[in-house]
Amino acid sequence: MPKSGLPEVEAAAHAPNNRRMATTPRKRVVPEVRNPALELSLVKPIATGDNTQRASTVRDTDGEPLTAFEGTSNPYLEHQRNDLLLSLQHMRSEGHDEMVFMCITHCKELTFKAIHYELANMQARVRADDVAGALQLAPRVKALLEFLGKTWDVLSTITPHEFNQFRNTLGIASGQQSYMYRHVEFILGNKSVPLARAHANNPDVWPWIERALNSPSLYDDVLALLHRRDIAVPPEALSRDWSAPYVTNPGVEAAWLWVYGDPTPENELYRLGEALMDIADVFSQYRWRHFVSVERILGFKPGTGGSAGVGWLRSVVDHRFFPELWSVRTQL
Repeated sequence: MPKSGLPEVEAAAHAPNNRRMATTPRKRVVPEVRNPALELSLVKPIATGDNTQRASTVRDTDGEPLTAFEGTSNPYLEHQRNDLLLSLQHMRSEGHDEMVFMCITHCKELTFKAIHYELANMQARVRADDVAGALQLAPRVKALLEFLGKTWDVLSTITPHEFNQFRNTLGIASGQQSYMYRHVEFILGNKSVPLARAHANNPDVWPWIERALNSPSLYDDVLALLHRRDIAVPPEALSRDWSAPYVTNPGVEAAWLWVYGDPTPENELYRLGEALMDIADVFSQYRWRHFVSVERILGFKPGTGGSAGVGWLRSVVDHRFFPELWSVRTQL
């Protein structure tokens, strides 16, 4: 293993590629998380526009917003399908706070989707050795996770008495049954066969959950990147059962220790490690807010989905994504 800095030959080899990436648009990845036919069936065709059309419309309206449309809808509803989105909050009780609970829950699901989308594109860029491109997306993932954490500020305003007014209507439904959240956990590396099987009965979801379970995570691909950059990564970390929970490896920590031996802006692998730490840090804070908020609202009551509630969430709080990036700090 080299002692310090990136190998000069390796850096030179990647320089032309970096210049090409700066001028060539990157192709986005749209990850599938469920049967795509279901989503496509909801898409309505709408007219597109361009700068010439928009300038012409402004002249026709004297700069005032359009307010007259043909048919029974308008282009914004057709594009965003908010008519569907805003029809999903079906309250099942007389509890006042059920509406905000459902609205925030739906906000979280949409945020999970945005986070997964950006992580999938980070992963694709890492696989393509486009570290600069991956680093470009990391701040957005962090910002989305920070936004996600803020949802607990709203949910924590629900008192125990208010939550009890509608809790029974949940039956055995639980946020842990969210397939979108499971995709986020899996792409970050927290694999679980039992939790994946919660979706095995859903033919529109299970094939994509199963594929994610058995595919390398973002962290797995980052370790493969280190290997391609001639940094010694243990073979067992490069080829293993991807569905199994990640096990901390001293050899992987040693690889990161070498990377962190050159903490300069020019070392993109160091910056990638810190970008991953930003994501892991904010995600841990989100989990902590979840834990504290549930204890505040429910105390130590059993969860709705079969878990021990706060007791089970404690084990979730203790988990860390990218464990060697945490442990290597002791060696610095």
